Amino acid sequence: MSYNDIIGTVGVGLILIAYFCNLFGMVTKDSKLFFIMNAIGAGLACYASLLINYWPLEILEAVWADVSIVALIRAIQIQHNQNI
Repeated sequence: MSYNDIIGTVGVGLILIAYFCNLFGMVTKDSKLFFIMNAIGAGLACYASLLINYWPLEILEAVWADVSIVALIRAIQIQHNQNI
């Protein structure tokens, strides 16, 4: 297994684990852990796609990572506002 295969597999694995955990009630769709797993997983999958120069997946994973990061920031802000 090559370096890019390992990175891509770990990334996609994190995304799938986040989905599985949400589906079975282990994490909620609004939890910080869900967003972190998606952001890291998508970032790794994006990097692996960059290594093999596959633009369609690079774009998909970059957007997925960006959306997850924005959602994480919003979740942190909401929690902070509730604690004030």
